[in-house]
Amino acid sequence: MRQYWQKKPLLVRQAIPGFKPVLSRAALFKLAAREQVESRLIVQQAKGWRMKQGPMAPRSLPPLAKPGWTLLVQGVDMHDAGAHALLQQFRFVPDARLDDLMISFATTGGGVGPHFDSYDVFLLQASGQRRWRIGRQKDLTLQQGVPLKILQNFEPEEEFVLQAGDMLYLPPGYAHDGIAEAAVGGDGKSADCMTYSVGFRVPSRSELAAELLRRLAEFSEDEEEASTGEGRRRAGRPPRLYQDPGQAATATPAALPAALAAFAQQAVLDALKDPLALNCALGEYMTAPKPTVWFEEPLQDWATEAAKSGQSGVQLDPRTRMMYDSDHVFINGESYRAKGADARFMQRLADQRSLLPHELRKASASALALLDDWHGAGWLRQERPERPGADT
Repeated sequence: MRQYWQKKPLLVRQAIPGFKPVLSRAALFKLAAREQVESRLIVQQAKGWRMKQGPMAPRSLPPLAKPGWTLLVQGVDMHDAGAHALLQQFRFVPDARLDDLMISFATTGGGVGPHFDSYDVFLLQASGQRRWRIGRQKDLTLQQGVPLKILQNFEPEEEFVLQAGDMLYLPPGYAHDGIAEAAVGGDGKSADCMTYSVGFRVPSRSELAAELLRRLAEFSEDEEEASTGEGRRRAGRPPRLYQDPGQAATATPAALPAALAAFAQQAVLDALKDPLALNCALGEYMTAPKPTVWFEEPLQDWATEAAKSGQSGVQLDPRTRMMYDSDHVFINGESYRAKGADARFMQRLADQRSLLPHELRKASASALALLDDWHGAGWLRQERPERPGADT
């Protein structure tokens, strides 16, 4: 992180020695056929590039013998336990930045063309081999009339061939082009070229500003409704509605009143005054599930007594995003005030993404009730430890 993160590329030979793919080719193709999984098929043809959005049935994919095509499957960590476990090895970067694990399957000659990303990326070769050409690109002109953002005049500076277990880190904006090469596995058979891409979130300033202001406005509306609903308006509180008792008759009715502009500006400034509200809005935004994510109800009810007695632990669902600050706990777009022992308990769950039975036994009644709610929403699951000698 000190020497390379967002500074320069890093090639790590055998970053994970003896690495094996967490999904077989058949399992990956099956995943790409699911409605809630984002996937893309990219084919390089004599006449140019073609891209198709998923879902797509395995039988609709080109033949394996056909060169030059790539299948990209996004967010595999949310759907496969092995992929989720692999992504956890990259949590030396804050969860607020970590995005997902994408798997790229390519036949010989397959790739997505020379391009650059606006985010950091780790490219881990899972099987087969891929040739990477990289460079600090100055000319960012893109090819016209293609469905991908491909550089028009790519000028590589370095070249590497990655084998299974090798990994290449690239900082944002570093141009790269990866081409699948024919390879033979240890069994003497042709090896699939599969590359695992670990990407990161890069919210823009304008995106954050728009989202946080929207959420702060909702907080303000909720507060006002609660106040007026109970007939409680604090003395001396500025009016929430614009008022202009001093407005004179005007001959220029289309002119925007200066008083209204000042009222609007003050409304924004007031919304930003409360640091707790701002942090709350940020935490909710950063943990909000992606539109393609939904959770299933658990098959079994929450066992409160098992949790109290240390007979069970809990584990967050792979799709769950959980973070915290000094005053709140955030999970899947919701926020909760937390202090003291309960806060430390929830922070431990967020950092570890699981709690052992003896850790769960220390939870307060209110913390267990909250875990019960999250369990009912499908955000976490309750796990009983296996008995020694039990069948697996």
